[in-house]
Amino acid sequence: MDDHADADLAELYRDTVGRVIGLVAGLTDAELNTSMPACPAWTVRDAVGHMTAIPEDAVSGRLTGIPSDEVTAGQVARLAGLPVAEVLARWAAAAPEFEKMIMAHQVWPAVIDVASHEQDIRGALGRPGARDCTAVQACTPRLLAWLDVPVPVRIRTEDGECLAGSDAGGPVELRLTTTRFEAFRWRMGRRSRVQLAAMGWSADPAPVLDHLAVFGPAERDVIE
Repeated sequence: MDDHADADLAELYRDTVGRVIGLVAGLTDAELNTSMPACPAWTVRDAVGHMTAIPEDAVSGRLTGIPSDEVTAGQVARLAGLPVAEVLARWAAAAPEFEKMIMAHQVWPAVIDVASHEQDIRGALGRPGARDCTAVQACTPRLLAWLDVPVPVRIRTEDGECLAGSDAGGPVELRLTTTRFEAFRWRMGRRSRVQLAAMGWSADPAPVLDHLAVFGPAERDVIE
């Protein structure tokens, strides 16, 4: 199912950043201060600050891995008082060197992060889009390949099938029919446990529900 093993991560990152900057640049203060249901601790402005701080800190050597919650909170606070135009300019300035780093080291989480937050922002603003972009197309099979569940699950999307938990032993006990976009969102914790349970399962998904999301699941339903 994963046809993107050799994906150009720099290009995926660059394209996503361009869309986010284009989306955010013209927002009003009220829109920038909108809370994001998919990431309720943050406003749109906070998400932009986080996405800007990641390449700045990586390029400067302050960040050498996935940031902790404490580090992330500090990043958001550091940029919170700046005009959004300045924040976006700093992001654009740091991005090219960061692109080289993520391509050289195949840092998939960097692309997954910006693609996730793009959808968080779009959901908060009621401006859906880019659901079939190349980043989502490339990142979803990668996220599904990383899925570690205690019971084998065969997952079908429009891209084909993948088998998660094949090393758990025993026959395939569950099948799930979903979509690429939905899989991208629930893998990143943007769906509640109730929403996860209501997906297109062949049988009771209780054994795997707490293993589906990298972060989360969401405390409340996220409707996009």
